[in-house]
Amino acid sequence: MKSLIKGSNQPEQGSFHVKKGEEVVVIAGTQRGQRGKILEVQRNKNRVLIEGINLVKKTSRPTQDNPQGGIIEREGSIHVSNVMAAARYDSRPRRGVTAASATAKPIKAGEKS
Repeated sequence: MKSLIKGSNQPEQGSFHVKKGEEVVVIAGTQRGQRGKILEVQRNKNRVLIEGINLVKKTSRPTQDNPQGGIIEREGSIHVSNVMAAARYDSRPRRGVTAASATAKPIKAGEKS
């Protein structure tokens, strides 16, 4: 039996379709269409951190390293189901432009004439 995710009734996934260092495209949500490299995979939460995507502002207390403290922008996690490997995303079939005839204007494949 697979173990459950902490604080959830969902089972932990065995493997993901993407891995750390891979370039991915966000296919759902507010960041849809953006590309980035995976920085971290959080297997226990089924989420990934992507470089430069889903930035959130976090406040930090003053420390010896950062005596000023302040607001820091960090990457927020995105559910693994909302990302797709960039190579697979680029190879998906697209609607293209096809010429109907030499005299007629080109029509998109999905348009009605």
